[in-house]
Amino acid sequence: MTYKTILVHLDHRPRSTERLGLACSLADEFDAHLVGLFAPGGPRLPSYAAAEGGPVLRDLLEERRKEVLREVQRRFREVAQRNGGERSEWRTADFDPAAAMRLSARYADLVVAGQPEDEEEGELRGLADELAFSAGRPVLFVPYAGRFAALGKRVLVAWDAGREAARAVTDALPLLKRAEAVEVCAFDPERGRRGHGELPGADVGLFLARHGVKVTVARQSGARYDVGSQVLSRAADIGADLIVMGAYGHTRVREMVLGGVTRTMLEAMTVPVLMSH
Repeated sequence: MTYKTILVHLDHRPRSTERLGLACSLADEFDAHLVGLFAPGGPRLPSYAAAEGGPVLRDLLEERRKEVLREVQRRFREVAQRNGGERSEWRTADFDPAAAMRLSARYADLVVAGQPEDEEEGELRGLADELAFSAGRPVLFVPYAGRFAALGKRVLVAWDAGREAARAVTDALPLLKRAEAVEVCAFDPERGRRGHGELPGADVGLFLARHGVKVTVARQSGARYDVGSQVLSRAADIGADLIVMGAYGHTRVREMVLGGVTRTMLEAMTVPVLMSH
């Protein structure tokens, strides 16, 4: 297994450039086809503004959108050209960003998206939640602060023996096999046949070792702290530049509810996080 098609979400925000650079580096490393999807969403006009401004205001917003599109496309072509422009593809979407990304993700091996910033609301804030839950592909979330020129040298796998975590480990194999060091850490594990087994983490460690991954296994207990905080702390302790974990959530009559650890990671990640659901 490898990554042969990488999809990156692009919009008008400055951090879009950081995501693009990281996606290009991964495409170069895996000799993959890079797809840049410009799906910015857009401001929704209040009814009073639409009534007062009418077509004039809508025309101004459309012109601004086109200006941003041209600038982001120019940046995409420029960055992609440095990594083999013949293996890149530009797409745009005029509809809901989450729906557009889900559609393109069906035909990609890896999706690169951004962590939502604190002040983001509406479509852009919900995009990360939607992708973590329903992309159907591993999603690499890039933090909204920091530089990440290198990725995957030291990796932390947050392991809970669940199906989402198992999917994430398998989806991350191309990166894990290239890593200098991988630590699988079971946080507050429950022993036994219905949980992690008698030696938590040992089975997944053997699985990864058979794939040639340089892996160690650890266990961490911290009943006073939520697991999301434990994962972030452990990543800092071992100097990880990537976290791999399952994304947890469920739906309640058209409302998506993310699990506590997933929510914590999306809100407080300090290094890129690869999630699978």
